[in-house]
Amino acid sequence: MDRLELRASIEAACQMGYARSGGPGGQNVNKVNSKAIAHLRLDAVRGLSPAEFARAATLLASRLTTEGDLVVQASEERDQPRNHEAAIERLVALVAGAAAIPKRRIPTKPGRAARERRLSAKKAHSETKRQRGGPAGD
Repeated sequence: MDRLELRASIEAACQMGYARSGGPGGQNVNKVNSKAIAHLRLDAVRGLSPAEFARAATLLASRLTTEGDLVVQASEERDQPRNHEAAIERLVALVAGAAAIPKRRIPTKPGRAARERRLSAKKAHSETKRQRGGPAGD
């Protein structure tokens, strides 16, 4: 997955809306639409392999609307362009994170030192339990 291609695809496919924000900004908040709301159709995203798309669709299923849109809001900044950029970044991070296929873990055997530590711990535990026993032969 090429992150730059993914970002360009998301920017081209997403539809932005703006609303009044409740964050910082004083009286300015009541006058300007600085909150950015991004809607992205997941099937319009390019740059993902079929396996990556399937994984993203599965992992993001709970965040999708009934129309299949992924909706993200950004209202942390005081002006619209920075919130627009923040919303795009959030979409890219969500899609890229969900689409990333984790590497398979290759199981390894414990090393010699680890085996020796385990055995010496077992012997110490066994000795502790043996010492707890009552008088022998009574």
